[in-house]
Amino acid sequence: MRNLMKLMAVLMFTVASYTAANAQSLKFGHIDLQALVQVMPERTAAEAEFNTFQGELEEILGEMQKDYQAKLGEFEAMGEEVSEIKRNAKIAEIQDVQQRIQNYQVTAQQQVQQKQAELLGPVFDKAEEAIEAVAKEQGLIYVFDSGAGNRTILYKSNQSVDVLPLVKAKLGIQ
Repeated sequence: MRNLMKLMAVLMFTVASYTAANAQSLKFGHIDLQALVQVMPERTAAEAEFNTFQGELEEILGEMQKDYQAKLGEFEAMGEEVSEIKRNAKIAEIQDVQQRIQNYQVTAQQQVQQKQAELLGPVFDKAEEAIEAVAKEQGLIYVFDSGAGNRTILYKSNQSVDVLPLVKAKLGIQ
């Protein structure tokens, strides 16, 4: 029985020592992901393509609005002597253009969101791959996003590794 007690004490001491050693070797890192993405050259190219796409959508919307204004002007230019049938036909045309504009705006908004995800997705993927590579090289078990919009980090120790400079170097960014 006494040997069993000694064995248990040695076992507990060993487990406690192992746990304490592992707890001291845990390393955490942090990075401002948005700051990294802002300096990546791929973001600049993606943003330029996105702005071109968005400009084309806005151009089409502008043409639709000009058509609406023209039809509205035609309606206002109609005199009192115009028949009710012509007046109602012009009102229906105006309402049709209004409906097309509203439908286009909804569709365009969806296309903008889809295009933004399509263009920026690979940029974020590349950034996350570089973060993962640096984290593995540095022996980090977690890397937290410490960006301005990220409010999940309540405390950051000086022992936490800022991996932004390391990831920028990994990506070849000055």
